[in-house]
Amino acid sequence: MDLVDVSPSKKNPRGKFVGTDQKQIIINMYKDKVKQQLENPDSPKLTYRQMLLEISKSSGIGQRTVQTTLTEYKTKGTVSSPNKKKIRPTILEKVDSFDKDAIRRKIHGFWLNREVPTLPKMLVAINEDDTLPNFKPSSFRKILKDLQFVYAKKSRNSALIEREDIIIWRGRYLDQIRKYREQNRPIYYLDETWVNSGETHSRTWRDSTVNSLRDAFLTGLTMGQKEPSGKGKRLIVLHIGSTDGFLPGGLLCFESKTQSTDYHDEMNGSTFLNVMSWKKQDIINWLESKGENISYPTTKGALLSQVQTIHTEHDKYVIDEYAKDNNKTVLRLPPYHCGLNPIELAWSSVKSYVRTHNSTFKLKDVKELLERGVEHVTPEMWTNFVGHVVKEEEKFWTIDSITDDYMDEEPGRHILTIGDTSSDSDSD
Repeated sequence: MDLVDVSPSKKNPRGKFVGTDQKQIIINMYKDKVKQQLENPDSPKLTYRQMLLEISKSSGIGQRTVQTTLTEYKTKGTVSSPNKKKIRPTILEKVDSFDKDAIRRKIHGFWLNREVPTLPKMLVAINEDDTLPNFKPSSFRKILKDLQFVYAKKSRNSALIEREDIIIWRGRYLDQIRKYREQNRPIYYLDETWVNSGETHSRTWRDSTVNSLRDAFLTGLTMGQKEPSGKGKRLIVLHIGSTDGFLPGGLLCFESKTQSTDYHDEMNGSTFLNVMSWKKQDIINWLESKGENISYPTTKGALLSQVQTIHTEHDKYVIDEYAKDNNKTVLRLPPYHCGLNPIELAWSSVKSYVRTHNSTFKLKDVKELLERGVEHVTPEMWTNFVGHVVKEEEKFWTIDSITDDYMDEEPGRHILTIGDTSSDSDSD
């Protein structure tokens, strides 16, 4: 089909999807121009760039879209339909683990003051907190369900308590780590975080003391930066530390390859095992000690994949098995209890260092700042971080004791799960 080269009456609106029909028009216009040049060898020859420009002017479609459409056509012989469905993050993806931990702490604060935390009370308290997101009742219920809170309900009175398995998990953790301290065992804390190339200060916080984990993430922030904070490429970071400071050689840092809202997605078993910088023969020895057969020739990647798929009869984690073989014990925190991990305070100091000194917003430079920020966290700082967490642990003992007393006062209470719809009684 030949098309007449005419100026468009209206440009394609910026951001509007270019459909298959429009893409076909671009292709036809291109074919027509090539045909005209072949049929008229004496006429001035247009370069490919000039063709793109003329097609863009005639169709009203941007040059970049014209170029991508033609590149796709030349490569695949056809064009694809645009994906008109935007992937929007859910409320659970929008609220990060630190906000979730802060919400849990807010509910626990009510119990510490011996005030029963009902859903309406907590919704008001959290929405009045400028450091936390603002929630609608339905969204707040989803967050509570994700945090594994339930209703302890009788008549029209209800209280928010955590699910029994979470309480048991936390109690077991608190009891075990207390015993380890009494035995003077060295305790190392491990966790991952992320650092964006656009890290920069964006708020004001003048208090030089760290009163809570969430305060730590706001410490030292200043106004006036025009650069957008937290945008651009992202580094995934893993480290381990104790009261002696960050463990030398324990830093793992790599560029994120996805746009996932949950940076934990990329810290898989194989990646984690690389933290230990296993040699190929070490991996083979470990697999053979577990009775695994090795197919030769093999690569380190294939061996790590084989390690990742191993399940013992009790379905234990591979890392637990490796730690046990090396006379180490792995103790896991319950979900969304980052306030009990002092490395989160250490991460806060590292990120503050990056934000203060980041001027190029280039990932390579940010990685260097990150490494210097890690060196900036001293053993004395780590000792203070651990001391702060020990106080948080004591609060949990008190909270669990108070909720036990509350439940024992009215044995007729029953537990209801929290749903995602307005069928839950907002008036309770």
